[in-house]
Amino acid sequence: MESEPTAELIRAQLRRLRLSADLTQEDFGKLVHFSGSQVSAIELGQRPFDRLFLKRADEVLKSDGLLSGLLRIAELHGQPNWLRPWLDAERNARQLRCYHPTLIPGLLQTEHYAQAMIQSDDMLSDDEVERRLAVRMDRQAILAQPNPPALIAVIEEASLRRADEGFRDVMAQQINRLLDSIKRGGVLVHVIPAEMNIHVGLDGPLTLARGAEGDWLGYLENHVGGTTIDKDEQIATLLTRWESIRSVALPKGQSEALMKEVMESWSTI
Repeated sequence: MESEPTAELIRAQLRRLRLSADLTQEDFGKLVHFSGSQVSAIELGQRPFDRLFLKRADEVLKSDGLLSGLLRIAELHGQPNWLRPWLDAERNARQLRCYHPTLIPGLLQTEHYAQAMIQSDDMLSDDEVERRLAVRMDRQAILAQPNPPALIAVIEEASLRRADEGFRDVMAQQINRLLDSIKRGGVLVHVIPAEMNIHVGLDGPLTLARGAEGDWLGYLENHVGGTTIDKDEQIATLLTRWESIRSVALPKGQSEALMKEVMESWSTI
């Protein structure tokens, strides 16, 4: 994805780094598997750049990921207006609570799982799939920062078992990611067992973020977008619903045991 003025900044930084490395467009092109004329067209804004090109450029120019980082910033800032307030809340949260009735929450998805989910929308182009995947993976950086938010996720057992033969390796990797996240600390995952087939959470996904000042924001998503919730009475309702959802889930130890049991069951099929 390219958007002005960020794309112009990326092109300017590319040219600056190339000249600092004392490389002609032809020499640089050979190193990134482009022709000199193609490099010239990119620097002049006559040809679009993509993620792979910027990654190669960072490696060749030893720029410590600067160009790829600028693209990630552009993609995050290029999100629709309805999503931006939630992204700010998510980045600054001290606590996060999330529930999804059918999927693994985005902050805990592996790249392969996330890609499969995004690609399931036949209306998206390959470039849009790549862009959405990159944004989703970048949002997970909040869990790797020095003082990450405490995250509690509630998922359905059915979400873990959604694995036909072709998808089983992806799901095994995904469940291992959940277990590793729990082991590292700061993340709890509770599973609602399949026999608990009716509860208030089935109305739809729900995420809550608590800021440094103790204020809560909620986020509700749907097929065409999402809504950030900030009104006190609505937040109170969402917090009550969250507690109801969590109350029907298994405790930490039993949830982990169930996740392991699901993976072990596949080896006997």
